[in-house]
Amino acid sequence: MEEKEETLRQKLRYDMRLRVSRTDHAFGPGVAELMEHVEATGSLLKGCKCMQMAYSKGWKILKRAEEDLGIPLVQGNRGGSNGGQTVLTPEGKEFLKRYRPEELVRCGAPESILTDAKPHVGTDMLHIALQNLRQELLSLGAQVRFGHRLEGLESRDGVLTGLHVRAGEGTYRLPVRSVVLAPGHSARDTFQMLYEAGVPMEAKPFAVGVRIEHRQRDMDAAQYRQYAGHPCLPASTYKLSCHTAAGRGVFSFCVCPGGQVVAAASEPGRVVTNGMSHYARSGESINGGMLVGVTPEDFGTDHPLAGVAWQRQLEAAAFRLGGGGFRAPCQRVEDFLAHRPSTGPGAVLPSYRPGVTWCDLHDCLPPFLTEAMEQALPLLERKLRGYAQPDALLTAVETRSSSPVRILRDESGQSALRGLYPCGEGAGYAGGILSAAADGMRCAEKIWEVYS
Repeated sequence: MEEKEETLRQKLRYDMRLRVSRTDHAFGPGVAELMEHVEATGSLLKGCKCMQMAYSKGWKILKRAEEDLGIPLVQGNRGGSNGGQTVLTPEGKEFLKRYRPEELVRCGAPESILTDAKPHVGTDMLHIALQNLRQELLSLGAQVRFGHRLEGLESRDGVLTGLHVRAGEGTYRLPVRSVVLAPGHSARDTFQMLYEAGVPMEAKPFAVGVRIEHRQRDMDAAQYRQYAGHPCLPASTYKLSCHTAAGRGVFSFCVCPGGQVVAAASEPGRVVTNGMSHYARSGESINGGMLVGVTPEDFGTDHPLAGVAWQRQLEAAAFRLGGGGFRAPCQRVEDFLAHRPSTGPGAVLPSYRPGVTWCDLHDCLPPFLTEAMEQALPLLERKLRGYAQPDALLTAVETRSSSPVRILRDESGQSALRGLYPCGEGAGYAGGILSAAADGMRCAEKIWEVYS
């Protein structure tokens, strides 16, 4: 019986991918959205209400999709006026899980994301998919207001009633009942505005450090050994972590095989580094964050925006040590461990643009950070040979691992200012793209509970 079910699942996975790639008639965004609402609410009736759709129409849409695809998508009782209980079938859950990547492919993402264990779109391909996704949202009635900035909140009796938004022509009021506030983790102007408006928030832990850069072929040799260079093997990556004697966590972050270190400053007079890879991952170097966990106790004050201020101090120190012009301070690992300034590169060439300044990173990083990194390098070397090689490069400073702020919310998903739903990474409730997306869905469900 189990062998039969496994054979069926394999066949379904093959058929599902083929049908969705070929046409949108059998299964499109509308069907996927309805299934997501059904999964979230446990009811077809409630799912239809989410989409402002008649129950009978929703039932027909799902039945037609099941007939076209040849698999059951939902199961349960129709339930009459109450809608009964409706859940996705195992085949429906699998199909929905695969459909979303299919949507990205349809919008221009590479087909390899359908099968790769760690899907990678690539910086050079992502903007194409995002443009097409935006057009689809516009076709569904959404508005995208580029060049418009949230500058203030309006409330009455503790309830959010409007937003003050600045555009090129001035400031205007936008009346609202519910707002999902999903800022990025670098939205410092928004954090400041919320603090001044009295929205409760607190400083939270995050991580800071540097980008460490190696030759890609050296990392391939360390992990693939005799198979390094085989055309069927992708550029290798890694995931490392350790704890120092003092209990500090040190870990790799946002590793970019065949990529480059990039400038990510969002304010003048400050240097911030990050990493990226093109889809092909064919560059000479691999880089990743080598980050040290920090807590509010490290910031020197209990102010809610203390983490933001501390980030700015590190970024300004890196700017000064870099010599201006957004050049980044850089040091070879061998020199960093010896506490001596570097005078140039060895085998590993820096990929950061607009360029680096050779120096001693101890001159711009706090002692507790450099001590943690010094202890971590030999520990991580034991896990990945060559990680602490003398010519590896450390480029400062990486400060934007996650948000330094948490905008407080209760079990309803709302701030003390009712109607405001802090959401995602910038609000302090996620640590990456997938978790931020999941938190967005959670907030949507909370809003639905209010209005259902």
